[in-house]
Amino acid sequence: MSAGLNLAQLDAVNYVSGPCLVLAGAGSGKTRVITHKIQRLIQVGVEPKKIAAITFTNKAATEMRERAKGLIGKAAKDVVICTFHALGVRIMREDGHVLGLKPQFSILDADDVVSILKDCGGTTDSATARQWQWTISLWKNMGLNAAQAAAQAPDDNARVIARIMALYEERLTAYQSVDFDDLIGLPLKLLAEHEEVRAKWQKTLAHVLVDEYQDTNATQYEVLKHIVGERACFTAVGDDDQSIYGWRGATLDNLKRLPVDFPNLKVIKLEQNYRSTSAILRAANNVIQPNPKLFPKTLFSELGEGEPVRVVDADNEEHEAERAVARIQSIRAGTSSEGMGQYREFKDFAILYRANHMARPFEQALRRAQIPYKVSGGQSFFDKAEIKDLCAWFRLWINNDDDPAFLRSVTSPKRGIGHQTLAQLGTFATQYKLSLFESLFASSLPSAVSSRAIGSLHEFGRFVNDLEYRARHTLGKEAAMAFLTEWLKDIGYEKHLYDGEDNEKVAAARWTNVLEFCDWMAGRCGGEIDDASGAQATVSKSLLEVAQTISLISTLNEREQEQNVVTLSTLHASKGLEWPHVMLVGVNEGLLPFKLGDDDEHSGRSDGPMSEGILQRLQEERRLMYVGITRAQRSLAVSWTRRRKKGREMVAALPSRFITEMALDKSTAKEDPREKLKALRAEFAKRAAEAAEVKS
Repeated sequence: MSAGLNLAQLDAVNYVSGPCLVLAGAGSGKTRVITHKIQRLIQVGVEPKKIAAITFTNKAATEMRERAKGLIGKAAKDVVICTFHALGVRIMREDGHVLGLKPQFSILDADDVVSILKDCGGTTDSATARQWQWTISLWKNMGLNAAQAAAQAPDDNARVIARIMALYEERLTAYQSVDFDDLIGLPLKLLAEHEEVRAKWQKTLAHVLVDEYQDTNATQYEVLKHIVGERACFTAVGDDDQSIYGWRGATLDNLKRLPVDFPNLKVIKLEQNYRSTSAILRAANNVIQPNPKLFPKTLFSELGEGEPVRVVDADNEEHEAERAVARIQSIRAGTSSEGMGQYREFKDFAILYRANHMARPFEQALRRAQIPYKVSGGQSFFDKAEIKDLCAWFRLWINNDDDPAFLRSVTSPKRGIGHQTLAQLGTFATQYKLSLFESLFASSLPSAVSSRAIGSLHEFGRFVNDLEYRARHTLGKEAAMAFLTEWLKDIGYEKHLYDGEDNEKVAAARWTNVLEFCDWMAGRCGGEIDDASGAQATVSKSLLEVAQTISLISTLNEREQEQNVVTLSTLHASKGLEWPHVMLVGVNEGLLPFKLGDDDEHSGRSDGPMSEGILQRLQEERRLMYVGITRAQRSLAVSWTRRRKKGREMVAALPSRFITEMALDKSTAKEDPREKLKALRAEFAKRAAEAAEVKS
């Protein structure tokens, strides 16, 4: 069991009797520790189904489940390995009735929320509604409801948003729906205010492991505290140096509170890095050193010194992109010291930047060089309009009170039910406090809607009920695929896509997405599991059961296949990932660190003292740089530009203070890609000559 674990990892794995904080530095094997600890807990008698390992993304949960399966075999399927939000859904599906929620409640996506907020606030402006959504989300993550937010509102604008939040809360209750933040806030309300629910879950989960603990917000911490109770058998695994989500509510206060709330907390530091060379780690340690330390640690590596970290300067963004491409080409051609040996496929390279808009010149340069790439963190498959259309139908089958799903279903495709009819239906539903779907069958509806429209509305209602019944009784992959194919044909969805697009290729691509989605859905109806003999057994789920999980999957999903392409990614999206060769680009003052104050041209770089707010933002930006550096395994290049575009003008730019803080050896750090290109051309010329000689 202990094979391959160092002493600190062993200590973390073997401590199972109380609260434990594992400070896992970048690349120090935290997933290995979590999976081995699951194995250890089972060995000491904890039932697999009473162990929960909580992550932040479905991708991390899937990886952890696979790793656990490799260690403990079929017992892994009983361990609760899921995201915080998935655990919240489980708690509410089982006990939400205590708060008046039926088990088939709907989970609204961001577009639904914006649509409802526009209605509540009496605006047609989506940008304004998104600002409201952002503020309300932040309040919810702080554990505030509308009344509490109004009481604390610092100005008139906040008071207006608090009033809109109150109306929004009423709509959610009426629609029997929750938003993404409620998946944490409502479980907390259940656990905090209802002793029988709290006792049930404390008994259900005997040991809780939390991955990426530094990314938890105040509400998630309270949920954890209520689940572990006084017994406090939990393992929090995190790294204060990688806390980069303060802007969405994550707080380092959760790390500070652990020793206070749990005085017998055991703290274990994992400082050996298994990812990066010593040169890369030295730069990372130097960058993070100025930040105040909650739990001081220094990463070290036994992978050797490795190549020096390079600093590349460029004239402008286009020049910077050309140099990045030249670096990829020279490493792949083996004409640089970083390119010796393996790790020279396109997938071994990543270009990381502070903000999404910075990707464009790199995309253009890669296309010119015919180098395949992907932009990580682009539009999710589930964010595509055609997939949202189909998901709306599923949501309506599951929860007839889901008004946003009703409106999307009845108009995608259009069914001869116009906006005027829907407006009349909405007025009627509001007057009698009914959902839109319930209103279809109300005896007094003919007084509010024309007789011609009544027929269409009744036909739609009967069709939805029929689909829901059939989906409930459709089991297994083949039956699900046949059902979905017939349904799409019945509603004329392919024609709807082609009619709505001028470009036939775009319509064809959208239809392909629909077919891929149906195939994926059907596949989940007939998943495989290991049976007792170790053989593969097929377990059938109904289409309706699978549909109930869609909202959560679509909100958290990262459907990324392994591809042999260069990765372009923001620093935030790169967290948890690693590549042999990394380029951090746009490392300029005002970009990284991001401009911290309006009064300061270069992000608070002045001789006077910084305000507490600016200082905290600078520290988070420094952690972001640290995360970027520690993504690199074998080589790291950091580039900055002397001039940058600002609107239509080019303005002078300065290298980031973080480059100085890396404290690189000046004799080796500076890189001139022109010399590399020269060597690359010479190598190509040599190979061409050799090939010509062979032919002759």
